[in-house]
Amino acid sequence: MRFLIDMPLSPALAAWLRQEGHDALHATEAGLHRAPDELILDRAGTEGRVVITADLDYPRLLALTGAQGLGLILFRGGDYSEQDCIERLVQLFERVLPEVIEHSIAVIERHRIRLRRL
Repeated sequence: MRFLIDMPLSPALAAWLRQEGHDALHATEAGLHRAPDELILDRAGTEGRVVITADLDYPRLLALTGAQGLGLILFRGGDYSEQDCIERLVQLFERVLPEVIEHSIAVIERHRIRLRRL
């Protein structure tokens, strides 16, 4: 899968995803460290990447723009360490097929993962 990791999350997450065989890019690596959320969504859509973020504005932006073919993984409910993020992503990847993730909003919370198809 292809991912674009937003600024609230560590660049180490992109490195781990690459080690797992994914094409992952952190916003800082893409020169998007000061970019507005709309630009990050546009870049992800153009490159076929799933955005991984902890920024609660993204679901609203997806709804307002009617974005199609763009997946989102949203960490909610507090600060997640790098290890917390990795553990929760492993759980998501074990439960949900990549082609579903690529066209859904996956909300990762401390005790559950919710999925909504776009």
